[in-house]
Amino acid sequence: MPSDNRWIGTWAAAPAPAEGVIGFNNQTIRLNPRVSIGGERLRVRISNAYGNRPLIIGAAMIALRDKGPTIVAGAGRKLSFGGRDSAVIAAGAVQYSDAVDLSVQPLADLAVSFHLPGEVPANFVITGRYARQTNYISPPGNFAAETVMPVGNLTDQWFFLCGVDVLAPGDARGVAVLGDSLTDGNISTIDAFCRWPDQLARRLVARGARPVGIMNNGLGGNRILHDIRGDSGLRRFDRDVLAQPGVTHVIVMLGTNDLRNRWAKPEEEVIAEQVIAGLQQMALRAHTAGIKIIGATLTPFGNETYMANAWNPTRETHRVAVNAWIREGGMFDGVADFDAALRDPEIPTQMRAVDDCGDGLHPSDGGYCKMGDAIDLALFA
Repeated sequence: MPSDNRWIGTWAAAPAPAEGVIGFNNQTIRLNPRVSIGGERLRVRISNAYGNRPLIIGAAMIALRDKGPTIVAGAGRKLSFGGRDSAVIAAGAVQYSDAVDLSVQPLADLAVSFHLPGEVPANFVITGRYARQTNYISPPGNFAAETVMPVGNLTDQWFFLCGVDVLAPGDARGVAVLGDSLTDGNISTIDAFCRWPDQLARRLVARGARPVGIMNNGLGGNRILHDIRGDSGLRRFDRDVLAQPGVTHVIVMLGTNDLRNRWAKPEEEVIAEQVIAGLQQMALRAHTAGIKIIGATLTPFGNETYMANAWNPTRETHRVAVNAWIREGGMFDGVADFDAALRDPEIPTQMRAVDDCGDGLHPSDGGYCKMGDAIDLALFA
């Protein structure tokens, strides 16, 4: 590897434990990540983070995607692991593939295929939630190398794939994004790439300056202080931020689910000071690792219908206090003011109707894109 080049994550998904999803038995999965920055040399990362036994990968392939379950003819590369065509990934571990030569443009669509030769029970599967794009599961058999993979089922979730990296110039930047369903893009249109990190990636490519890889580790339901589905933000910070390849910056948008207290547990009812303390710890850990941290303000949810009784005036007071600290507390290297971008100026406890998907909590496609537009690109200079 040339000394002036380094690995940068160009795509990511946060692992989380299964919640009754399907299992596999001698099947191939074909997943279709869209990269942020391009390159000539790639590798993938496969997670067995929550597995309770080894995960066996019988064969793997990376390719340029054509459409549906089809790859571009001649644009497929067999993935190996330490020179072997198969891999056994220990429980709780992550596996990096060997690097392959494949010319990939910024914002290109890839197809990453894994053959799972044995039985993988549903309660074992590791998935990133809310892929918001169509992925494919084959009937029984190894179809990893097929140009057109036969389809047994469709899915809009990620399975096992947690990252794609490119060999990038030495001055490239890597941005890890830590968030909840508003970062994961819940309820945005499938296959439309309307998550705010997608919009940020498009803007950075259009700017045409140094490459900036975006690693979206949003996880639906995630909180700062308590586990809910997968680890809390504080628990997963090392894995989903500090360990991301080439990370130079992190954007954190967490705290909404802490305030909403989804399970209505009295011991998990939080106040602004607790949320702020959690964010302070993230800032300290980022700065200790030499990473710049950008704090994102929490968007309003005063008319939420997604969950009954999620909003009340007391929780709103805490949201306002957290946002004031993010803007003025001095712990962050920059602020992404998503609250200002989406709130209704007439009813500041709510999003503007045009930016609301209809549930009062998650933005519309246009609202998500406005969030991506609200980030000052100079923060990554």
